[in-house]
Amino acid sequence: MHSEDDLIPISALQHVLFCERQAALIHVERLWAENRLTAEGKVLHEKTHSERVETRGRVRIVRSLLLRSLRLGLFGRSDVVEFTPPDSVTNPAAVFRKWGQGKTVDWTAWCITPIEYKRGKPKKDGSDRVQLCAQAICLEEMLGVTIVSGSLFYGQRKRRTTVLFDSPLREQTATAVSRMRELIETGTTPPAIYEPKCDSCSLIELCLPEATTGRRRVRQFLDNQFDKHLEAHGPTTDMSYS
Repeated sequence: MHSEDDLIPISALQHVLFCERQAALIHVERLWAENRLTAEGKVLHEKTHSERVETRGRVRIVRSLLLRSLRLGLFGRSDVVEFTPPDSVTNPAAVFRKWGQGKTVDWTAWCITPIEYKRGKPKKDGSDRVQLCAQAICLEEMLGVTIVSGSLFYGQRKRRTTVLFDSPLREQTATAVSRMRELIETGTTPPAIYEPKCDSCSLIELCLPEATTGRRRVRQFLDNQFDKHLEAHGPTTDMSYS
């Protein structure tokens, strides 16, 4: 179990899966920069969080719910969590009033679904799924329930994508947490390696992956040339200069 002072943000998991250097620049060196993509994502989340609680039929929709897991050492805030009561609950509003008063509520028969909103489309690295799974793990610990699935809503697709919180995804999430914690605790910032995805990163001007990658390539080239010289001529002990 982790202490309150030892928690890392759920958003850091998406960063570490996208790029460990980006994650370290943000969460170790405390650097940040905006670009069009991050600004659009920020606006989307602000709209999502504009109304805290809403009821549609029997479904209670809670926005911007504070999340925490002492087991994994995570904290964050949800976009949306849907609470669907079982048929046996005749007055869902009364249950939420009780919960809001700090009283214990038995949520085990409820269907609880975390939903995360994203501006673009699904990412190949699975970071969106991991972020959503981390939210589910927090809710499970906070509410004493098991959550089977959640949803990702992508702005380009305009529809929900169901995410199953199976064992492989939970293991991937735990691994991402461990790696992010390792970077923070050791104060490590991995070296820059340029990849095409760097062009969409808001930190590219702070990271300078092309410049640092280029310097490493020059050094690697010189080292290779020196190794070839040794293979061809052997080491020399002649230290004279003409």
